[in-house]
Amino acid sequence: MKIDPRKAAIVGCGQVGASIAFRFLQQGLFSRLVLLDANRDKAEGEAMDLRDGLPYGAAMEITAGGYDDLADCALAVITAGANQKPGETRLDLIGKNTEILRSVLREITARQFGGILLVVSNPVDVLTYAAWKLSGYPRERVIGSGTVLDTGRLKQLLGAELRVDSRNIHAFIIGEHGDSELAVWSEANVSGLALEDFCRIRGQDLGREDRERLYREVRDSAYEIIRRKGATYYGIAMAVGRIAACIVKDERAVLPVSVALNGQYGMEGLALSLPSIVGREGVQEILEIPLSREEQAELEASAAQMREAIGTLNL
Repeated sequence: MKIDPRKAAIVGCGQVGASIAFRFLQQGLFSRLVLLDANRDKAEGEAMDLRDGLPYGAAMEITAGGYDDLADCALAVITAGANQKPGETRLDLIGKNTEILRSVLREITARQFGGILLVVSNPVDVLTYAAWKLSGYPRERVIGSGTVLDTGRLKQLLGAELRVDSRNIHAFIIGEHGDSELAVWSEANVSGLALEDFCRIRGQDLGREDRERLYREVRDSAYEIIRRKGATYYGIAMAVGRIAACIVKDERAVLPVSVALNGQYGMEGLALSLPSIVGREGVQEILEIPLSREEQAELEASAAQMREAIGTLNL
Protein backbone atom coordinates (compact mmCIF):
# COMPACT_ATOMS: atom_id res chain seq x y z
CA MET A 1 0.00 0.00 0.00
CA LYS A 2 1.24 3.50 -0.83
CA ILE A 3 2.30 5.48 2.23
CA ASP A 4 0.74 8.87 2.88
CA PRO A 5 3.70 10.96 4.14
CA ARG A 6 1.39 13.30 6.06
CA LYS A 7 -0.72 10.72 7.81
CA ALA A 8 -0.04 9.46 11.34
CA ALA A 9 -1.72 7.18 13.85
CA ILE A 10 -1.57 7.06 17.63
CA VAL A 11 -2.30 3.70 19.24
CA GLY A 12 -3.46 4.31 22.80
CA CYS A 13 -5.48 7.37 23.83
CA GLY A 14 -4.56 7.71 27.47
CA GLN A 15 -3.01 10.89 28.82
CA VAL A 16 0.23 10.38 26.90
CA GLY A 17 -1.45 9.52 23.60
CA ALA A 18 -3.93 12.39 23.87
CA SER A 19 -1.15 14.86 24.72
CA ILE A 20 0.85 13.71 21.70
CA ALA A 21 -2.22 14.16 19.49
CA PHE A 22 -2.63 17.69 20.84
CA ARG A 23 1.05 18.40 20.12
CA PHE A 24 0.66 17.12 16.55
CA LEU A 25 -2.32 19.45 16.09
CA GLN A 26 -0.22 22.39 17.26
CA GLN A 27 2.69 21.50 14.99
CA GLY A 28 0.70 21.09 11.79
CA LEU A 29 2.99 18.25 10.69
CA PHE A 30 0.21 16.00 9.46
CA SER A 31 -2.90 16.48 7.36
CA ARG A 32 -4.53 13.29 8.70
CA LEU A 33 -4.38 11.88 12.22
CA VAL A 34 -6.05 8.63 13.31
CA LEU A 35 -6.58 7.76 16.98
CA LEU A 36 -6.90 4.11 18.05
CA ASP A 37 -7.75 2.77 21.46
CA ALA A 38 -9.13 -0.46 22.93
CA ASN A 39 -11.94 1.77 24.19
CA ARG A 40 -13.40 3.12 20.93
CA ASP A 41 -15.50 5.71 22.79
CA LYS A 42 -12.34 7.14 24.35
CA ALA A 43 -10.69 7.52 20.94
CA GLU A 44 -13.82 9.14 19.49
CA GLY A 45 -14.10 11.52 22.43
CA GLU A 46 -10.47 12.62 22.09
CA ALA A 47 -10.90 13.10 18.33
CA MET A 48 -14.03 15.22 18.89
CA ASP A 49 -12.28 17.33 21.52
CA LEU A 50 -9.27 17.92 19.27
CA ARG A 51 -11.45 18.80 16.26
CA ASP A 52 -13.02 21.59 18.32
CA GLY A 53 -9.65 23.34 18.21
CA LEU A 54 -9.15 23.06 14.43
CA PRO A 55 -10.38 26.62 13.69
CA TYR A 56 -7.43 27.86 15.77
CA GLY A 57 -4.81 25.33 14.65
CA ALA A 58 -3.51 23.65 11.54
CA ALA A 59 -5.79 22.19 8.88
CA MET A 60 -6.12 18.50 9.74
CA GLU A 61 -8.50 15.60 9.53
CA ILE A 62 -8.68 14.00 12.99
CA THR A 63 -10.65 10.77 13.35
CA ALA A 64 -11.00 7.73 15.55
CA GLY A 65 -10.37 4.57 13.60
CA GLY A 66 -9.21 0.98 13.51
CA TYR A 67 -6.07 -0.81 12.40
CA ASP A 68 -7.15 -0.79 8.74
CA ASP A 69 -6.84 3.01 8.88
CA LEU A 70 -3.23 2.68 10.01
CA ALA A 71 -1.96 0.75 6.98
CA ASP A 72 -0.95 3.77 4.86
CA CYS A 73 0.41 5.93 7.71
CA ALA A 74 3.94 7.28 7.55
CA LEU A 75 4.18 7.14 11.34
CA ALA A 76 2.52 4.96 13.96
CA VAL A 77 3.05 6.03 17.58
CA ILE A 78 2.48 3.31 20.19
CA THR A 79 1.54 4.59 23.63
CA ALA A 80 -0.75 1.70 24.60
CA GLY A 81 0.11 0.12 27.91
CA ALA A 82 -0.11 0.41 31.67
CA ASN A 83 1.09 3.65 33.23
CA GLN A 84 3.84 3.89 35.81
CA LYS A 85 2.32 4.26 39.28
CA PRO A 86 3.86 5.90 42.36
CA GLY A 87 6.61 3.62 43.68
CA GLU A 88 6.96 1.69 40.41
CA THR A 89 9.98 1.74 38.15
CA ARG A 90 9.60 1.62 34.39
CA LEU A 91 10.92 -1.94 34.39
CA ASP A 92 8.07 -3.00 36.67
CA LEU A 93 5.77 -2.58 33.65
CA ILE A 94 7.67 -5.00 31.44
CA GLY A 95 5.42 -8.08 31.51
CA LYS A 96 2.00 -6.54 31.00
CA ASN A 97 3.17 -3.95 28.49
CA THR A 98 5.05 -6.52 26.40
CA GLU A 99 1.84 -8.53 26.05
CA ILE A 100 -0.10 -5.40 25.06
CA LEU A 101 2.62 -4.58 22.51
CA ARG A 102 2.48 -8.11 21.14
CA SER A 103 -1.27 -7.84 20.49
CA VAL A 104 -0.89 -4.38 18.89
CA LEU A 105 1.88 -5.55 16.59
CA ARG A 106 -0.15 -8.55 15.42
CA GLU A 107 -2.73 -6.11 14.12
CA ILE A 108 -0.22 -3.68 12.60
CA THR A 109 1.90 -6.27 10.79
CA ALA A 110 -1.23 -7.92 9.38
CA ARG A 111 -1.92 -4.65 7.49
CA GLN A 112 1.51 -4.58 5.79
CA PHE A 113 2.31 -1.28 7.48
CA GLY A 114 5.27 0.34 5.72
CA GLY A 115 5.92 3.44 7.82
CA ILE A 116 7.96 4.23 10.92
CA LEU A 117 7.03 2.57 14.21
CA LEU A 118 7.63 4.89 17.18
CA VAL A 119 7.39 3.17 20.57
CA VAL A 120 6.63 5.42 23.54
CA SER A 121 5.22 2.90 26.06
CA ASN A 122 7.52 1.96 28.95
CA PRO A 123 9.95 0.39 29.53
CA VAL A 124 10.69 1.96 26.17
CA ASP A 125 14.12 0.45 25.44
CA VAL A 126 12.94 -3.09 26.20
CA LEU A 127 9.73 -2.59 24.23
CA THR A 128 11.62 -1.08 21.28
CA TYR A 129 13.75 -4.21 21.06
CA ALA A 130 10.66 -6.39 21.45
CA ALA A 131 8.86 -4.41 18.71
CA TRP A 132 11.80 -4.89 16.36
CA LYS A 133 11.97 -8.63 17.03
CA LEU A 134 8.22 -9.24 16.91
CA SER A 135 7.47 -7.07 13.87
CA GLY A 136 10.29 -8.24 11.62
CA TYR A 137 10.68 -4.67 10.38
CA PRO A 138 14.13 -3.24 9.57
CA ARG A 139 15.75 -1.86 12.71
CA GLU A 140 15.88 1.67 11.26
CA ARG A 141 12.06 1.73 11.08
CA VAL A 142 11.51 0.75 14.73
CA ILE A 143 12.35 3.65 17.02
CA GLY A 144 11.76 4.27 20.70
CA SER A 145 11.33 7.76 22.16
CA GLY A 146 14.34 6.82 24.26
CA THR A 147 16.07 9.49 26.29
CA VAL A 148 14.91 12.44 24.18
CA LEU A 149 12.76 13.52 27.14
CA ASP A 150 15.56 12.93 29.68
CA THR A 151 17.96 14.92 27.52
CA GLY A 152 15.43 17.77 27.43
CA ARG A 153 15.23 17.64 31.21
CA LEU A 154 19.02 17.86 31.47
CA LYS A 155 19.15 20.81 29.07
CA GLN A 156 16.43 22.62 30.99
CA LEU A 157 18.07 22.10 34.38
CA LEU A 158 21.55 22.87 33.11
CA GLY A 159 20.34 26.03 31.38
CA ALA A 160 18.75 27.23 34.62
CA GLU A 161 21.92 26.40 36.56
CA LEU A 162 24.15 28.28 34.11
CA ARG A 163 21.64 31.09 33.52
CA VAL A 164 21.62 30.57 29.75
CA ASP A 165 18.93 29.60 27.24
CA SER A 166 18.46 25.83 27.45
CA ARG A 167 18.30 25.69 23.65
CA ASN A 168 22.00 26.58 23.65
CA ILE A 169 22.84 23.57 25.81
CA HIS A 170 24.14 20.52 23.94
CA ALA A 171 24.31 17.46 26.17
CA PHE A 172 22.95 13.92 26.18
CA ILE A 173 21.39 11.44 28.53
CA ILE A 174 22.00 7.97 27.08
CA GLY A 175 21.51 4.29 27.96
CA GLU A 176 18.24 3.17 29.50
CA HIS A 177 15.32 5.56 29.70
CA GLY A 178 15.22 4.79 33.40
CA ASP A 179 17.25 4.39 36.55
CA SER A 180 20.48 3.22 34.87
CA GLU A 181 20.69 6.12 32.40
CA LEU A 182 23.82 8.28 32.35
CA ALA A 183 24.74 11.84 31.50
CA VAL A 184 27.58 12.33 29.00
CA TRP A 185 29.28 15.21 30.77
CA SER A 186 32.54 14.73 28.84
CA GLU A 187 30.90 15.99 25.62
CA ALA A 188 28.55 18.63 27.06
CA ASN A 189 28.89 22.12 25.61
CA VAL A 190 27.16 25.48 25.36
CA SER A 191 26.82 26.45 21.70
CA GLY A 192 30.06 24.62 20.89
CA LEU A 193 31.97 25.93 23.88
CA ALA A 194 33.04 23.11 26.19
CA LEU A 195 31.09 23.14 29.45
CA GLU A 196 34.23 23.61 31.57
CA ASP A 197 35.39 26.52 29.38
CA PHE A 198 31.97 28.17 29.55
CA CYS A 199 31.95 27.93 33.33
CA ARG A 200 35.49 29.31 33.53
CA ILE A 201 34.63 32.30 31.32
CA ARG A 202 31.49 33.03 33.35
CA GLY A 203 33.26 32.55 36.67
CA GLN A 204 30.89 29.71 37.56
CA ASP A 205 31.70 26.45 39.25
CA LEU A 206 29.96 23.26 38.17
CA GLY A 207 31.89 20.61 40.04
CA ARG A 208 31.31 16.88 40.35
CA GLU A 209 28.80 17.27 43.18
CA ASP A 210 26.78 19.80 41.17
CA ARG A 211 26.76 17.54 38.12
CA GLU A 212 25.67 14.58 40.24
CA ARG A 213 22.85 16.66 41.73
CA LEU A 214 21.61 17.67 38.29
CA TYR A 215 21.84 14.09 37.05
CA ARG A 216 19.78 12.83 39.99
CA GLU A 217 17.14 15.48 39.31
CA VAL A 218 16.89 14.30 35.71
CA ARG A 219 16.83 10.61 36.62
CA ASP A 220 14.21 11.06 39.35
CA SER A 221 12.10 13.68 37.59
CA ALA A 222 9.36 11.26 36.52
CA TYR A 223 9.03 9.88 40.05
CA GLU A 224 8.61 13.39 41.45
CA ILE A 225 6.03 14.36 38.81
CA ILE A 226 4.08 11.13 39.30
CA ARG A 227 4.11 11.62 43.07
CA ARG A 228 2.65 15.10 42.66
CA LYS A 229 0.17 14.72 39.78
CA GLY A 230 -0.11 11.01 39.07
CA ALA A 231 1.43 10.86 35.59
CA THR A 232 3.78 12.56 33.14
CA TYR A 233 2.58 13.47 29.66
CA TYR A 234 3.35 17.03 28.53
CA GLY A 235 7.12 16.58 28.40
CA ILE A 236 6.97 13.30 26.49
CA ALA A 237 4.45 14.82 24.08
CA MET A 238 6.93 17.59 23.26
CA ALA A 239 9.72 15.03 22.85
CA VAL A 240 7.63 12.87 20.50
CA GLY A 241 6.66 15.98 18.54
CA ARG A 242 10.37 16.69 18.04
CA ILE A 243 11.03 13.16 16.78
CA ALA A 244 8.02 13.32 14.46
CA ALA A 245 9.24 16.61 12.99
CA CYS A 246 12.61 15.04 12.20
CA ILE A 247 10.88 12.22 10.34
CA VAL A 248 8.28 14.25 8.42
CA LYS A 249 10.71 17.02 7.45
CA ASP A 250 13.65 14.65 6.88
CA GLU A 251 15.70 16.88 9.17
CA ARG A 252 18.46 14.34 9.83
CA ALA A 253 18.80 15.79 13.30
CA VAL A 254 20.72 14.05 16.08
CA LEU A 255 18.44 12.73 18.83
CA PRO A 256 19.05 10.09 21.54
CA VAL A 257 16.32 7.70 20.39
CA SER A 258 16.15 4.03 21.31
CA VAL A 259 17.09 1.58 18.59
CA ALA A 260 18.14 -2.08 18.37
CA LEU A 261 21.95 -2.14 18.32
CA ASN A 262 24.00 -3.89 15.68
CA GLY A 263 27.52 -3.83 17.09
CA GLN A 264 27.67 -0.22 18.25
CA TYR A 265 29.92 0.04 21.32
CA GLY A 266 30.44 -3.69 20.82
CA MET A 267 26.82 -4.41 21.76
CA GLU A 268 23.90 -6.27 20.21
CA GLY A 269 20.85 -8.20 21.37
CA LEU A 270 19.27 -5.15 22.97
CA ALA A 271 18.04 -1.62 22.31
CA LEU A 272 19.54 1.42 24.00
CA SER A 273 19.02 5.15 23.71
CA LEU A 274 21.97 6.63 21.82
CA PRO A 275 22.48 9.76 19.69
CA SER A 276 21.25 8.89 16.21
CA ILE A 277 20.61 10.71 12.95
CA VAL A 278 16.84 10.69 12.42
CA GLY A 279 15.12 11.44 9.12
CA ARG A 280 12.36 10.33 6.75
CA GLU A 281 13.51 6.69 6.69
CA GLY A 282 13.87 6.51 10.47
CA VAL A 283 17.27 6.05 12.08
CA GLN A 284 19.89 6.68 9.43
CA GLU A 285 22.89 6.11 11.68
CA ILE A 286 23.65 5.43 15.33
CA LEU A 287 26.54 7.63 16.44
CA GLU A 288 29.23 6.17 18.67
CA ILE A 289 30.12 9.40 20.44
CA PRO A 290 33.33 9.50 22.52
CA LEU A 291 32.82 8.52 26.16
CA SER A 292 35.09 8.79 29.13
CA ARG A 293 36.22 5.55 30.76
CA GLU A 294 33.70 6.09 33.57
CA GLU A 295 30.87 6.81 31.11
CA GLN A 296 31.71 3.71 29.09
CA ALA A 297 31.48 1.59 32.24
CA GLU A 298 28.13 3.17 33.12
CA LEU A 299 26.80 2.49 29.62
CA GLU A 300 27.86 -1.14 29.87
CA ALA A 301 26.13 -1.44 33.25
CA SER A 302 22.96 0.04 31.76
CA ALA A 303 23.18 -2.39 28.84
CA ALA A 304 23.55 -5.32 31.25
CA GLN A 305 20.28 -4.34 32.94
CA MET A 306 18.51 -4.13 29.58
CA ARG A 307 19.82 -7.57 28.55
CA GLU A 308 18.61 -9.04 31.83
CA ALA A 309 15.15 -7.52 31.33
CA ILE A 310 14.95 -8.69 27.70
CA GLY A 311 16.02 -12.17 28.81
CA THR A 312 12.80 -12.49 30.84
CA LEU A 313 10.69 -12.16 27.68
CA ASN A 314 9.68 -14.89 25.27
CA LEU A 315 10.78 -13.26 22.02
